[in-house]
Amino acid sequence: MNLTERGTSAGLRALSRMASSGLLDRLGVREHAERLVHRGTRDGFRAANAAGRRFAAARRLARPARQQRPRPATAFDLEPTEEQAMLIDSFGDYAANVLRPAAREADAACSAPEEILARSAELGIAVLGVPEELGGAVAERSAVTSALVTEALASGDMGLAFAALAPAAVSTALGLWGDADQQATYLPSFAGDEVPAAALAIHEPGAVFDPFALATTARADGDGFVIDGVKALVPRADAAELFVIAAALEGEGPTLFVVEAATGGLGVRDEPAIGLRAAATGRVRLDGVGVGPGARLGGPGEYADCVRLGRIAWAAMSVGTSQGALDFLIPYVNERRAFGEPISHRQAVAFNMSDLAIEIEGMRLATYRAAALADRGADLARPAAIARRLAAAKGMKVGSDAVGLLGGHGYVKEHPVERWYRDLRAAGVLEGGLLV
Repeated sequence: MNLTERGTSAGLRALSRMASSGLLDRLGVREHAERLVHRGTRDGFRAANAAGRRFAAARRLARPARQQRPRPATAFDLEPTEEQAMLIDSFGDYAANVLRPAAREADAACSAPEEILARSAELGIAVLGVPEELGGAVAERSAVTSALVTEALASGDMGLAFAALAPAAVSTALGLWGDADQQATYLPSFAGDEVPAAALAIHEPGAVFDPFALATTARADGDGFVIDGVKALVPRADAAELFVIAAALEGEGPTLFVVEAATGGLGVRDEPAIGLRAAATGRVRLDGVGVGPGARLGGPGEYADCVRLGRIAWAAMSVGTSQGALDFLIPYVNERRAFGEPISHRQAVAFNMSDLAIEIEGMRLATYRAAALADRGADLARPAAIARRLAAAKGMKVGSDAVGLLGGHGYVKEHPVERWYRDLRAAGVLEGGLLV
């Protein structure tokens, strides 16, 4: 019996003794205790399953599975397809009715509730980038669809969206660049009932981080590689079972590696930041982590694409959160009264609101254009940089102005704008973690 099985067995014995105790009835707390037991049993089994997970190929693939690219459009069209419109409605409702009500508590706790992560997985977020042959949801590769889903989720809360989307970054990377063995080993888990916690780790600690000048290194060692370095602000790092790690491969350049969390030499510690606190960001240290020859995921060219697709994803996050802030501000300025009239009647407020709406539309257009070019296989260096830069600058302005428009209300946690202000700064700072 391994450690996981012994822990589960001991937990069940303790729960059984608790359930048979008459003390609960005398204290009148049996109903409350049973709810705690039920929740603890459920979470315990979920944790035990995760801790005991062993990634192994259920079947061998003759060649890597890839999603098809959509046919090039004859004109640039921003009108969502019928399928995309359904996804926008579904994820938008989920963001408004589930993520936003839970955001304040998740931000304070620096973690996303397991129930929300499980429901997010049930929506199929992690399989959008998985080929159909391995249980994926869509036949065609679509960065635009991923950007729309990311935007919709971020409109509820950026921190919870980051936590929910983290496994999708790993599954999308494997779908795009994984070889047949990597896909057969890992992707079926993302299409199953228990989606593994996983993270794409590119960002590193430091004042000014350049993703193309990595301090994390990898060197060939026999048939495999040895990785050394530190990754920062990794979503749900403590719970992750699988990482895709960016490292500078000696003699070649920046490269991605698939690293299981149980690998020797890999350590994790909490690293809460001013924003995205619901994503439970952490720091991952790699001290002589040895991986096999099959751990390498693509090469420097694929890594460059990964960075650029990640920047488009962060732009979409900024658009979604900014739109959520604007949707909150409109009724507030119409209902908030000062000097006998709504504050929206003041030109300074009205003009500020219209400026924010215009800036958000500009961010959205640049983001959709970059995602559409990704679907066409175009060079993404310039459009991804434009979308990211616009979303970073204007997103921070939206957050700052939202706090200012609420005055004293904007500075307290009773209203969500202070959290959006903190979260929106991440769009201009973080690299990796997300992928479209």
